[in-house]
Amino acid sequence: MARAATTTDAFNAVAEPRRREILDALALQERSVGELVELLHVAQPVVSKHLKVLREVGLVEVRDDGRRRLYRADARPLQEIHAWVGRYQRMWEERFELIDELLDEMDESPDARPDERGDRS
Repeated sequence: MARAATTTDAFNAVAEPRRREILDALALQERSVGELVELLHVAQPVVSKHLKVLREVGLVEVRDDGRRRLYRADARPLQEIHAWVGRYQRMWEERFELIDELLDEMDESPDARPDERGDRS
């Protein structure tokens, strides 16, 4: 049975750890497939397969440089992921602030502190 396509957008594409590694390698500079193979210690067909997926969702661009093809990351599709994750970041920050407030209250309350024996007074 054929597997359903799961890489139709940036969310699904970056769900694969090897693709995130490739994006990381391309984040600061263009690289050829051969450079990615050497850097990531992965077989060339595997790198090519992942690059194809990343290109299809717009996370990677390619240009010809003589006989070589150079790949570079395009972060624009990641903006949607960033915005989505940002909503959860705010939620967690609010929860951590509440925990900090609770801990501060506990520090200020003498009833909340154990005595020297470890018992509560």
